[in-house]
Amino acid sequence: MVLDVGSGSLHQVNDATLSVLKAINAEELLSSPKGELSSVEAEIRQLIESKQLFTQDDVSTIDIHMKNRKPVIKALCLHMAHDCNLRCKYCFAGDGTYNKKATHLSPSVEYLDKGLMPLEVGKKALDFLIENSGSRVNLEVDFFGGEPMLNFETVKALVAYGRKREAESGKKFRFTLTTNGALLSEDKHDYINQNFDNVVLSLDGRPEVHDKMRLNHKGEGSFDQIYPRVKALADARNHEKYYVRGTFTRHNVDFAADVMSLADAGFKQISVEPVVAPPEADYSLQEEHLPVLFAEYEKLADELLERERTGKGVHFFHFEMDLTSGPCIAKRVTGCGAGSEYLAVTPSGQLYPCHQFVGDEAFRIGDLDTGIVKTELVESFSQCHVFAKPECAECWAKYYCSGGCMANAFHTHGDISKPDRISCDLQRKRIECALYILAERQ
Repeated sequence: MVLDVGSGSLHQVNDATLSVLKAINAEELLSSPKGELSSVEAEIRQLIESKQLFTQDDVSTIDIHMKNRKPVIKALCLHMAHDCNLRCKYCFAGDGTYNKKATHLSPSVEYLDKGLMPLEVGKKALDFLIENSGSRVNLEVDFFGGEPMLNFETVKALVAYGRKREAESGKKFRFTLTTNGALLSEDKHDYINQNFDNVVLSLDGRPEVHDKMRLNHKGEGSFDQIYPRVKALADARNHEKYYVRGTFTRHNVDFAADVMSLADAGFKQISVEPVVAPPEADYSLQEEHLPVLFAEYEKLADELLERERTGKGVHFFHFEMDLTSGPCIAKRVTGCGAGSEYLAVTPSGQLYPCHQFVGDEAFRIGDLDTGIVKTELVESFSQCHVFAKPECAECWAKYYCSGGCMANAFHTHGDISKPDRISCDLQRKRIECALYILAERQ
């Protein structure tokens, strides 16, 4: 496979063509008389002229666009509960409590003492999103935690409030729910299916893998409690508009088996992702694990293709890629928009660039009462695009990775603009496998 980074064109070539591509000078080829070119060189020249090979990045235009753009808030992550009914070992949020670092800004002390977002704070958050979204019509709200279903009645009240505000403002909310599934029950299915555009359900794969990291308050594995509830909701959603989302660590570097375990269980929408952890954690992924992980991604790609050919295909989040109608170039170089287009809101109404920065006072950019006060911090996130990162600018995967997770970069290097190497290597391998799947489907 040959990927033209600038245009996104993907080509399948034989060994002879690949040798020519590696050896030629594009400028010399374009200036050579056509009659002197071999058939392979002539085809390559045609692809260069049609901007499908050796396409140059329009860095200056992109840079001007990034400097002049005025991003608006289009998505919020509402922390409905800084508490959780599980005690997962790898939780970045300190058992879901975010280490109790949030301060009380709301009069609803009873709710906040329990780590729950009061209704009036949630309403302020939806109003804030509407007021700061400019001309954008479609807005996104994820009900998050801790475990948001510990505060589910407030979630339902906020959905109702959001629908009311839609009619008044001309905006349209897309609501999602991220849950560990422990409080799901059949009586909630209809409501969830009618009101949430997507649901993220946490399940790590094989029972023994899940139970090693995802524990209940008693320190016991939670698979037997979680699995039937998560499966029942996925079935009730007709296996659409959800993801069962797992995490792999150094304890299960053979994670392809976990993906296939979920597929064998009947799940159709699957995401199993590498853990984000400090290097000293006994479950963190290290450079020594990369060869095994690369082989697992390749094995997984082949197994998913084989299932697809036999009519048993599933969607694996990291392998789903659209070369023809994906995000615009601005979106591809900025990624998730954390800190400028996407914010996290704590139960007390504090604002952070994203959920992974919550609790770090240096990254508190304001609150719902005062608005955004650290405008220089917002600007630093806004300008943290791939061409502002030397490691990204020269990377072939930059338009698919979009610079990677800024929180992960900061927690690894103390700098949001310095990507974590292990994360980058894994991301490149995932993209390579996704491109391979696309080519094999042709």
